[in-house]
Amino acid sequence: MNAYEKWISFYTIVRKDVVRMLRIWPQTFLPALVTSALYFLIFGAFLGSRIGEVYGVPYIAFVVPGLVMLSVVTNAYSNVATVMFTSKFFARNIDEILVSPTPPWLLVAGFVAGGVVRGLITGVLVLLVALFFTQLSIFNVAVVISFLILTSIVFSLAGLVNGVYATSIDGINIIPTFVLTPLVYLGGVFYSVEALPGIWSTLTQFDPIFYVVNGFRYGFLGVADASLTLSFSVLVAFSALFFALAWYLIRTGLGLRQ
Repeated sequence: MNAYEKWISFYTIVRKDVVRMLRIWPQTFLPALVTSALYFLIFGAFLGSRIGEVYGVPYIAFVVPGLVMLSVVTNAYSNVATVMFTSKFFARNIDEILVSPTPPWLLVAGFVAGGVVRGLITGVLVLLVALFFTQLSIFNVAVVISFLILTSIVFSLAGLVNGVYATSIDGINIIPTFVLTPLVYLGGVFYSVEALPGIWSTLTQFDPIFYVVNGFRYGFLGVADASLTLSFSVLVAFSALFFALAWYLIRTGLGLRQ
């Protein structure tokens, strides 16, 4: 394939996914907005007045970056996992892509780009909802944008791997329910690691979501529980790992060729 043909292949995969998610926006975007509004109301407005300040900022402003990342992680992941699973078992259009000259890396990029688009749109919408509850200031715009994009890429890639391996709809739901959700809630979304006793503080630092929330929170507040460089490095390492795994699965057809 020449460069133009590769672009057409990539654009077609992404366009199909974006049109789908916009067409069913009450399913793709509305749940995240409603859930985030409830979180802001309960943890920010109600509990925030009792907790006071963290790092010298109101508690509701402290939890905003974590709640944005919560929506980005879950939406980017579920979008790609669901699209890949549907392509395998229902639409069966993955077979058409596999027999085409589309290189494996381009197929991975196409599916992941759809997840990134959904993750970014959801993150921005949740930020807009947050404006109804608190004032937001951004310490470093470049860090905020970088972590938004990197987080969307990492969990889109993870969702792709899950979608390739899944053989039933339960295989799609089990990871977000029993892996992602615990990691998110234990990753410092609602608290500072400094507030935890020794052993729990140490365990939290083995949670990859901690570095996602940590870096994004630094972009807003200018303070963090871990080095910004370390947080960035963790995301880059996971993106490389999941890309290599997804590329291998697509190239070999494991879980795809029935």
